[in-house]
This record gives sequence, C-alpha cells and structure tokens, in this order.
Amino acid sequence: MPTPREQWQQMTTPQRGAFVTLATVDVALRIWSLADLAKRPAEEVHGPKWLWATGLALANSAGTLPAAYLLWGRRA
Repeated sequence: MPTPREQWQQMTTPQRGAFVTLATVDVALRIWSLADLAKRPAEEVHGPKWLWATGLALANSAGTLPAAYLLWGRRA
C-alpha cells in the first residue's frame, strides 16, 4: 500500500489542485458552521447543539455535514 506521500506524488497537478480546493472548502464550511452554532441559541437549532458540534468537529463528511447544518439544521 502506498504511503500518503507516494499517493500525493502520483496525483497529477489538476488532481492536486482539486484536492486542495475541496479541502479548503470543507474547512471553511466547518469553521462557518461551528461559529454559527456557537452563537445561535438552542431554540434556533434543529436537534441538540452538542450533537451538531460533535459531528461538525469529528465527522469526515467532505463538506456534506456542514452544508446540511447550514441548510437544514438552523431554524429561520
């Protein structure tokens, strides 16, 4: 099995660019979601805040969990 360094070296330049772009978007969405969750009262969140925070901080979801929180986890 190739090491992470070998896997990175086997990627083409466009693949590396896409990987870095997606990772940046994922981190930005997580930061935005966690900051919003921290400021938002519990009454304005669908579900327990601690569960959202745990999922946002620990789950590897490629941006889907932060997007779900921002779209459906907040009450208007």
